[in-house]
Amino acid sequence: MARVYSWDGIVPVIDPAAFVHPEAVVIGDVIVGAGVYVGPCAVLRGDFGRIVLHPGCNVQETCVVHSFPGKDVVVEEAGHIGHGAVLHGCHVGRNVLIGMNAVVMDEAVIGENTIVAAMAFVKAGMQVPANALLVGSPARVMRELSADEIEWKRRGTGIYQQLAVEAQRKVAPATALTAPEPGRRRAEAPAYDPLVLERARFSERP
Repeated sequence: MARVYSWDGIVPVIDPAAFVHPEAVVIGDVIVGAGVYVGPCAVLRGDFGRIVLHPGCNVQETCVVHSFPGKDVVVEEAGHIGHGAVLHGCHVGRNVLIGMNAVVMDEAVIGENTIVAAMAFVKAGMQVPANALLVGSPARVMRELSADEIEWKRRGTGIYQQLAVEAQRKVAPATALTAPEPGRRRAEAPAYDPLVLERARFSERP
């Protein structure tokens, strides 16, 4: 189980069908939906406002999610938050990808199916349309995404949705070996199953 802390008597909520890594930190008014994946060293700090991770989204390693006082952070269904990203008081729409080390600031709203490029800086209050490619610092809309690009993103998030299922039985404490064993097996990404959400009933909102 993750490092979970209450804040002023408010206890985080983590759906049993979510995977939150034991080295993630979850504090206060945080609601984690079914099928969510939260990676190691991610910090979800719900002391200034609520954090809601809707079903099937992921928040990867070393991400920070926090809020301006009185504002919430929402990541809608199938949101994909890449390694090292920072979300602060913003709303991330359905099937959005936030690239690695991107920063999304207070009261920004990212429309569904949008891709925010790695290292982008989305300024406070920015309203981003659906299906957009957003790049730069400060970020700007470059163009509309194609249907193929949106599908590529959806399938990539599907791998993390499958990972949330598999990690519950595959992640375990271990002691490091001193040398590789003969014929060492390689780690492999989970085979994406497009029906994993339907079978596991991850479509309900928290």
